[in-house]
Amino acid sequence: MSIKVVVLYPYPKDQEAFEKAYTSEHKPLVAKSLTRLTKVTYSHILMTPQGNSPFYLIAELHYASLEDLQADNSTPEAQALSVQAAAISTGGLPIALICDEETVTF
Repeated sequence: MSIKVVVLYPYPKDQEAFEKAYTSEHKPLVAKSLTRLTKVTYSHILMTPQGNSPFYLIAELHYASLEDLQADNSTPEAQALSVQAAAISTGGLPIALICDEETVTF
């Protein structure tokens, strides 16, 4: 079983300011604070089949187990990271989903 946290960031009021804060502040904090991560992927949303998306960015934080996720998120550093994510997300609060991932390769 592979566990991941999917974080959906709403479209920011100021895209340039968000990118600067996310790249120079948030990403380094993720690497420093969440020590049990196995992989992180970042995806900028281009569009939906219906047109524009209310979401700007998806971050996927991968863990080997639910226990690793829970241990990482029980630290003061992880709590500070969540506060910082909310502060830079000027389009609204980010949405975090905890998922059990299944991969099918073709």
